[in-house]
Amino acid sequence: MPKTRAQVISALQEIPGVGPRQAEDLWRLGITTVSDLKGRKPEDLYEQLGALKKTRIDRCQLYTFRCAVYYASRKRPDPELLKWWAWKDRPSPQK
Repeated sequence: MPKTRAQVISALQEIPGVGPRQAEDLWRLGITTVSDLKGRKPEDLYEQLGALKKTRIDRCQLYTFRCAVYYASRKRPDPELLKWWAWKDRPSPQK
């Protein structure tokens, strides 16, 4: 059964650091579940969002995408890495 936009946006807010606006951005990028982020490249999501919105996106969004991919890709994520700002000077998560 397909989920509504509102249900998807609500569910994506489970990701640490993702609020309603970031969840909406993920939905616009085709992300409908947390597990959809596994194996994704945060830099690609960031670039796609900029192209979709036809504007330059704040770099903090890239850090949020890095955190989200990390969260989705780990069974037991390190709590210190579940803060978007922890990804400012850190490379994107690897598998």
